[in-house]
Amino acid sequence: MKITAVEPHTVDFYRTNLVLVEVLTDEGVVGIGEATLEGRERAVLGALADIADSVVGRDPTRVSHMVHETVRDGYWRGGPVMMTALSAIEMALWDISARALGVPVHRLLGGQTRDRVRAYANGWFSKAATPQEYAAAARRTVDTGFRGLKWDPFENYDLVVTTAQLDRALAQIQAVRDEVGPEVELFIEGHGRFDVRTATKIARELAPFDPVWFEEPCPPDSLDALDQVRRASPVPIAAGERWFGRQAVAPALARHVVDFVQPDVTHAGGIAELVFLSGLAAMSYVGFAPHNPSGPVSTAATLQIGATVPNFHYLEIMATDVPWRPDISSERLALTPEGDVMIPDGVGLGITLDTGAMERYPFVPRPLRLFADATYDIRPDDEASFFNLDAR
Repeated sequence: MKITAVEPHTVDFYRTNLVLVEVLTDEGVVGIGEATLEGRERAVLGALADIADSVVGRDPTRVSHMVHETVRDGYWRGGPVMMTALSAIEMALWDISARALGVPVHRLLGGQTRDRVRAYANGWFSKAATPQEYAAAARRTVDTGFRGLKWDPFENYDLVVTTAQLDRALAQIQAVRDEVGPEVELFIEGHGRFDVRTATKIARELAPFDPVWFEEPCPPDSLDALDQVRRASPVPIAAGERWFGRQAVAPALARHVVDFVQPDVTHAGGIAELVFLSGLAAMSYVGFAPHNPSGPVSTAATLQIGATVPNFHYLEIMATDVPWRPDISSERLALTPEGDVMIPDGVGLGITLDTGAMERYPFVPRPLRLFADATYDIRPDDEASFFNLDAR
């Protein structure tokens, strides 16, 4: 079997554009990957074209060998653009290998540990502004089955907060906790916004709400800063979505700067790299909870990892999405009443793409808005659940 083409597709998803990738072969087996990199889609498309030049004509089942040579021969190492492009190709190679054998990807990774993973919802809060609106959105989300809620209550704050700003954020959290009770887990996101002093102050204020973690409290490029925050924090610290593979994750684990590590299969090097990183986390007794707020292929790949990795703690997933998410792939996820997502049992990654449907939603420039006034406008007015709730 030989690779004949690498075909990327960009799909408008309101908050961002998905970059979905097909790797075609001369035997008709098609593998899929995801290279979504918010705000940098055009850069990733260029990187995918560069990698395609080096992989066309090669055997797609030699996954480790191809990844090794692609990294070695590319000269420039790491970074979000090249690692995201490489991750998508790597996912697609695993998909091809498993499809050729007629088995799920997790069979090639050591077999199944579980048939479901605990999920927490992201994106459930879109358009909410007041504490009361956050509480109402939280109730609706919990009523669908989710038992974990994540959000960033810190608006567009940058490095520091005033007392009034912090009080506003804490009022949101209080309203959500009062509404859903102590049984629902809360995950507080920081998006790398704060300096050490501010992050430490916020962590102490979060303690009464008993969050599972305070995520990315300071910018991701300083382990020294993260180390200071974690040492002073009374709540667990999570980070890793902007760490690109073992060269970044291993030093963080060695210094014990996190309680949960969150590499993203779409950015950290792909499926095999996340399985390797889960082993590093297990050696340090650190929770392994991959970052996953993207599209259906990223979710499918993360679920295959969740099926086989014993120390997989949580699946991040959007509670709702654009109404055309079910159109662009065969993704049909089941959410149990206990808040778990069932792992699909199909071959490969368990889903296929619909290229015709994707073409109906072409690329639209979508700059990131983490420090803009429209921070929480991340879902359209006609947002919809993409879960198969009838299956439970």
